[in-house]
Amino acid sequence: MFFDPRTDGMKPAPFNHSIFTSLVVPRPIGWISTIDMDGVVNLAPFSYFNAIAADPPCLMYCPNGPKKGTTEPKDSLSNAEMTKEFVFNLCSHDLREKLNKTARHEPRGEDEMEKAGLTPARSVNVKPPRVADAPIALECKYLRTVRLPRSSSGSENNMILGQVIGIHVRDEVITKGTIDISKIRPIARLGGLDYSVLEPENVFTMKRPD
Repeated sequence: MFFDPRTDGMKPAPFNHSIFTSLVVPRPIGWISTIDMDGVVNLAPFSYFNAIAADPPCLMYCPNGPKKGTTEPKDSLSNAEMTKEFVFNLCSHDLREKLNKTARHEPRGEDEMEKAGLTPARSVNVKPPRVADAPIALECKYLRTVRLPRSSSGSENNMILGQVIGIHVRDEVITKGTIDISKIRPIARLGGLDYSVLEPENVFTMKRPD
């Protein structure tokens, strides 16, 4: 089948729900931690996230739409734009339930880390704390915001670009000079309410042709 999302929307027959997040899978998922000008920390899960360059290392995440029940931008957007810093924290399989808890919309000033049972840790090059429990954390310097086309309801869509200026890797996930996926078991976002986990038996290697 073929459909045009501009005219047909994202759930034409025979689909019974919006399917875009089921089409681009799997997506890495973790937390973005930011801090506002008053020192209040915000932690939010993101699967609209990915690496975009290796040298220098850069990444992006997308804080789309307003805060629930308001017309205000999400804290993960406004904090990064104001302070020019953020941290990406990778979620592993053993942290999945805590990640799900942080998806709850909390009013400004609430400590999402504490409510989810996560431990904050001091970052080195940026002010926002990282998630101590995360196997990998990437400290980032904000580069710019790309304004994307607005949603059908008129709310903003945004892409934050950042340069990685500090990398934390837990020693126990390093084996023979490389990152040991079997010790991380990162989770990925699929469509709807579905997730997946990267298991070592599903990893394979292919040599490049040149």
